Amino acid sequence: MVGISTAILVVAALYLAEPVFAPLAFALFVIAMVWPLQARLQARLPKLVALAISMLATVVVIGAFAWVISWAFSRVVYYVIADAARFQALYNQWAEWLEDHGIEVAGIWAEHFNVRWALGIAQQFTSRINGALSFSVIVLIYVILGLLEIDTVSRKLRAMKRGAAGPLLVDGAATSGRKLRRYMLVRTVMSVVTGVLVWLFVLLCGLPLAAEWGVIAFVLNYIPFIGPFIATILPTIFAVAQFAAWENALLVFAALNLIQFLVGSYLEPLIAGKVLSMSPFLVLFAVFFWTFLWGISGAFIGIPIVIAILTLCEQHPSSRWVAEVCGAPADEQA
Repeated sequence: MVGISTAILVVAALYLAEPVFAPLAFALFVIAMVWPLQARLQARLPKLVALAISMLATVVVIGAFAWVISWAFSRVVYYVIADAARFQALYNQWAEWLEDHGIEVAGIWAEHFNVRWALGIAQQFTSRINGALSFSVIVLIYVILGLLEIDTVSRKLRAMKRGAAGPLLVDGAATSGRKLRRYMLVRTVMSVVTGVLVWLFVLLCGLPLAAEWGVIAFVLNYIPFIGPFIATILPTIFAVAQFAAWENALLVFAALNLIQFLVGSYLEPLIAGKVLSMSPFLVLFAVFFWTFLWGISGAFIGIPIVIAILTLCEQHPSSRWVAEVCGAPADEQA
């Protein structure tokens, strides 16, 4: 009962204090990615100069990633606006079919999708943009302070005289950093492969915005399960409007899912190996659990958090069973 109560309180704290814990988790993740560069630079340059170069490189990478995302989605939005007549005709066709089966679409649309709804969507979008900017600033501050203090904290932990908690934390953090960097490397390579395959397939199908769909598939592949599903649904909707035939749209949907399956279920485990192996159930649970707690940011950071937790559990015999139970099945680790 004590353990269950503690777990419930921890989950409630993570949910209620998202503005505090979510930026901290992202900052620790970024520090794990940037630290090798920072360590090499500060071995040859003054610490502040090395920090400035590391942060500049981090901002450039994140900025380029954000620009690619905005470019792809804005191109899709512009295409929808420019080809509004086609989508309007598709909507009229669906509405007519539904009304023939007793579903009054016009009434539902008028009731729920009106000017007030549009204003609410605009306000939510503006609020999310402001929230993302504030989130980024907080993460940046955490990263700067963390990179400045990581050597000091590491020395203090290793110098602890009470038990082996300090050295275990340092070794666990170092191992977690290596695993997270490998995870991001594998995820990036697989995202590139997925994006290229989607681009080629969409190009061969004759669908518009082939490069944009490839970029969207590349970006969304960083979010397990949820991202690839969205990356297949959106082009399928466009295929319905483009080909005006359900058979072709189903073919597009099936082919895109086949690409996602081959890359995610075959190539990625083959490249990642057993170092990053986790139970598929745990992966799915982690994605939905952290999405519930922190939204889209939780969907992205959920798997790295679980990797770090399992790695820390491996460091001590009393908690090693957690990593063994939650790892991949025995036949996959053989």
